[in-house]
Amino acid sequence: MESIWNTTKTLIKNRIPGHSYRMWIEPVVFKRADDNVLVLSCPNLFSKKRVQEHYGNLIVSEIQEALGKPCQVVLEVADQNTASQSHPEISYQKPLFPQAEAQPSSGRFLRRDYTFDQFVVGGNNDFAYSASLALASGKKKQQHSLFLLSKTGMGKSHLTQAVGNYILSENPSEKVYYITAEDFSNEMVAALQHDTIGDFKRKYRSGCNVLLLDDVHYLSGKERTQVELAMTLDTLYDAGKKIIFSSCYLPGEIPRLNDKLRSRLSGGLISAIDPPNFRTRMRILQKKAAGSGIQMPNEVTQYLASELTENVRQLESGLIGVTAKSSLLGMPVNMNLAESVIRNIVRQRKQITVDVIKKLVCQEFRISHQDIISASRRQAVVRPRQIAIYLSRRYTDSPLQAIGKSFNRYHATVLHSINAVEKGVRESVALQKQIDNICQKLEENVC
Repeated sequence: MESIWNTTKTLIKNRIPGHSYRMWIEPVVFKRADDNVLVLSCPNLFSKKRVQEHYGNLIVSEIQEALGKPCQVVLEVADQNTASQSHPEISYQKPLFPQAEAQPSSGRFLRRDYTFDQFVVGGNNDFAYSASLALASGKKKQQHSLFLLSKTGMGKSHLTQAVGNYILSENPSEKVYYITAEDFSNEMVAALQHDTIGDFKRKYRSGCNVLLLDDVHYLSGKERTQVELAMTLDTLYDAGKKIIFSSCYLPGEIPRLNDKLRSRLSGGLISAIDPPNFRTRMRILQKKAAGSGIQMPNEVTQYLASELTENVRQLESGLIGVTAKSSLLGMPVNMNLAESVIRNIVRQRKQITVDVIKKLVCQEFRISHQDIISASRRQAVVRPRQIAIYLSRRYTDSPLQAIGKSFNRYHATVLHSINAVEKGVRESVALQKQIDNICQKLEENVC
């Protein structure tokens, strides 16, 4: 029977992508055969679940084809006797994940729901998913770093934190640091101010086993932080530690980044996450609705998936909007209700342009169109210009170069403006309210 399984693996290898085969099927080994039952062994519970969900039917059909007769298959975990022995079918056991938000050794909390188990895999992200899981599980010993690239709302933060959650679930004492590039920079500045830079260096260079660094494009222009991070990465690479970076931009596209750090960011595997296709969007909506206990008619799910095509965050917004309106008005979730909510979301995105944003911002701050595209460095002009650039990035699909051209600014200045507003919103409630007010007017004006 072992030869039958080896033959089956060869057949499966020709039917699925190479990286999927290496990640999931290759580690599955023959364990034993009892009468008409073939028992296979997976390396861990998570692998067992993944194989069962995505390749179970394929395995059974190929084994039966090779044998020329019906056969039952049992999946077990290596060196573990499971109850599935008494149930001759491919079984499922939920992987163990923390039941509360995990606190890494340093940095921010990891979201409890940001696990591999909760990530919906599709053709747009399967390579990024496999690469992240391989790094987390240590299957690829030579792979120590991964750069996740995508626009906002595609799931790169989910995968980044999933790596941390997975590692901590396997080894709770592991020193996992999840932090944004902005946090890293601020922490280093504080260490310099308080003469504790030695402690800062020891913390990251010798006290860290896994570094999860989000939004590395924030380091644009921060020369001192770039130098320190590059040296820290050298130490971690030499020690074989695991590192994940995430960004909206490729290392080569981040302006004012020194060559040494750019080289470190580019040195590992770079994996892009693309917008989900219709089938994946359907599965995302179904999973999120089920997780929230929402009963969603299939026709409504299909409608949301066909209209909300940009990213996962937009899908979530649509789902929340539909269920919130249903709850507030006491109406059932149906096509009429869904259309009334989604129509506004789609219309806003189509009608909000850079020129519309510039016009509204000029009105709000009582400056002229000539002011906002001028070379003026007066704060009364700089802040409105930064807000207009930030909103242009948020509401339009225009690339940074096109936005910069519209404001007579270089690509690097556009990125700096976006970062400045994002930071200001986090630190100032007044600015947050001001931005929200402009957004509300912007959306109302196009409806």
